Amino acid sequence: MNGVEAKSASDHTEVPMSQTSQSTFLAVFAVCLIYFAQLVNLVGAGAQGQTIATHFGETGNAVWLSAPITILTVVLGPIVSQAADYWGRKWFLVISTTFGAIGSIIVARASSMSMAIGGFTVLGVAYGTQPLLHTVTSEVLPRRWRAYGQATDMLSNCLGSVFGLLVGGALNRTSDPASDSFRTYYYITMAIFFVAAVLCALVYNPPAFDKQKQFTTSEKLGKLDWIGYFLLASGLVLFSVGLAWFKNPFEFSNPDVAVNFALGLGLAIALVIYESFFKRDGMFHHSLFNGNRNFSIALFCVFSEGVAFFAANTYFAFQVSVLYETDNLLVATRYSIILITAIAAALATGWYCAAAKKVRWATFVAFLVFVAFFACMATTTPQTSTPVWGYSILMGIGLGMTLTTLVTAAQLSTPPELIAIASGLIISIRSLGGTIGIAIYNALLNTELSQLADNIAGAVIPAGLSLGHLSNFIDALTTHDNASLIEIPGVTPEIIRLGTDALLNTYATAFRHIWTAAACFVALAAIVSVFLFDPQKEFNMHIDAPVEKEDNLYPA
Repeated sequence: MNGVEAKSASDHTEVPMSQTSQSTFLAVFAVCLIYFAQLVNLVGAGAQGQTIATHFGETGNAVWLSAPITILTVVLGPIVSQAADYWGRKWFLVISTTFGAIGSIIVARASSMSMAIGGFTVLGVAYGTQPLLHTVTSEVLPRRWRAYGQATDMLSNCLGSVFGLLVGGALNRTSDPASDSFRTYYYITMAIFFVAAVLCALVYNPPAFDKQKQFTTSEKLGKLDWIGYFLLASGLVLFSVGLAWFKNPFEFSNPDVAVNFALGLGLAIALVIYESFFKRDGMFHHSLFNGNRNFSIALFCVFSEGVAFFAANTYFAFQVSVLYETDNLLVATRYSIILITAIAAALATGWYCAAAKKVRWATFVAFLVFVAFFACMATTTPQTSTPVWGYSILMGIGLGMTLTTLVTAAQLSTPPELIAIASGLIISIRSLGGTIGIAIYNALLNTELSQLADNIAGAVIPAGLSLGHLSNFIDALTTHDNASLIEIPGVTPEIIRLGTDALLNTYATAFRHIWTAAACFVALAAIVSVFLFDPQKEFNMHIDAPVEKEDNLYPA
C-alpha cells in the first residue's frame, strides 16, 4: 500500500505528560519571527503596491507585485511540505527566508517595474515554507496546546502586518509617486528576513526524522509528486494571467485572456484526475481524506477564508485611501484596527479551543462575522467614512478566529506523520483562494473602472466643460494634479466637485462588487463549517515531533 496508515496520538490508551523546555519555546519564537517578516513584506506588496506601480508609471501592473507571492505560496507549499519530511524542516526554513532578504534588496534597488516584479518573485520563494511555520508550531508542542500554537502564528502574522502598515504609512504619508520611501521600507524588510534566518539556524535544531535516514537522495526525489507539481504550477499561472488581463486591457474573447484561462482550467482538471486516480501518496495524500470529514471541510473553509483575507488585504486600505483618507498613516491606522482585533480574537479562540476541546461552533461564528463585515462594506459610499472605522473590528474578529480553528481542526484530524503535507495543503489552498480571489476582484475592479471616463464626462459636460478639454480634465483629476486642473479653460469649482463625485462613486461601485463577491464565498463556508465535528480525544499532551530528546521530554 502506498502511503501511511491513518493513526493519531489518541490511539494510545495513555498519553504521558510531556515537559517542554526553553529550546521548544525558542524554536516557536524563531518560526514566528519568520512569519512576522513574511507579513511585513506581504502588507508592503499590498499597501505599497499602488505607490510602487505609480512610481514606475505602470499602475495596470500593480496586481503583479502581490500575485507572485500568492502563486509561489500555492506552488511551493506542497513541494516543500512533502520534501521536508525527507530532508527535515530546518534548512528549508533558513534558505527560503534568506531568499526573502535577497528579494527585498532587489525591490529596494529596483530601477523599473519589471525589476520590482522580479524582486517580489524572489521574495515569493520565502513563502514556500509558510506551511512549515504552522507545522513546527504545532508538532513541537503538546497536541492540546495546538490551538495556542496557531494563535501564536496569528499573533506574529498580525504584528508583522501592523508593523508594515504603520512604518509604510509613516514613510510616505501622501502616497507621493515620486517618493523613494518604498526603498527604505524594503531595506527594513531585508534586515528582518536576515535576522529571522540567522535566529532559526541557531535555535531550531530538531532531531532527524526516520525518513531522513532510511532513504537515499535519489529515492527521496523519486517519492516527490513532480507531475502534480507541474500541473499545479502551470495551471495556476495560466489561469491567473488570463483573469489578470481581463479588462486590463483585453476582453474575454481576446486570445490573451481566453486561451490562458482555458489552458489553466484544463490543467487544473488534469491535476484533479491525476491526484484522484493515479497518485495516492502525492501532495493530495489519500490518507488525509480517509480518516474523517474534518480535513476536507477545513480545506474548503480555508479556501474561502483565503478569498476573504485577500479581499481585505488588497482592497480595504485601497478603498480607505481613495474614498476617505489622504494621509497614509491614517489609512494604516484603520487597517491596523483589523489586525489588533485579530490578535485578541486569535488568543481568545486559542484559549477556548484548548479549554473546551472544541472547534466547530467557533468556526461557524467566525464565518458569520466575516459575512457581516462584507455585507457592511458592500453598503459603503464616499459619505460613510465613520462607520467603516467600526466595520474593521468585524473583519479582525473573523480573521483571528478562522485560521486558528481551521488549522487546528485539520491538523488534529491528520496522521502525525502527514502533518507537514496537511499543513502544506491548508496554506496552499488558502493562498489558492487568495490567488483566484485577487484575479476575480481585479476583473471586477477593471470592469467598473473602464466606465470611469464616461461617468466623469456624463457629470461635467452638462455642467459646461468643453468636450475638447475633457481628456486633460480626466487626466488631472485621476492623478490628483490640482495645479493643472485649475488651469484648464472653463473649469469651475462646481465642475471639479461634480467630476470628483463621479470618480469616487465609480470607485465605490467597484468596491461594492468586490465585497459582495467575497461575502458569497464566506456565506457558503459558514454553512459548510456546521458539518465539522469536535476531535476532543485528540486534545491531549502527546508531542508529535519534539525538539527535546526523549529522555528530557519524559523524565523518570
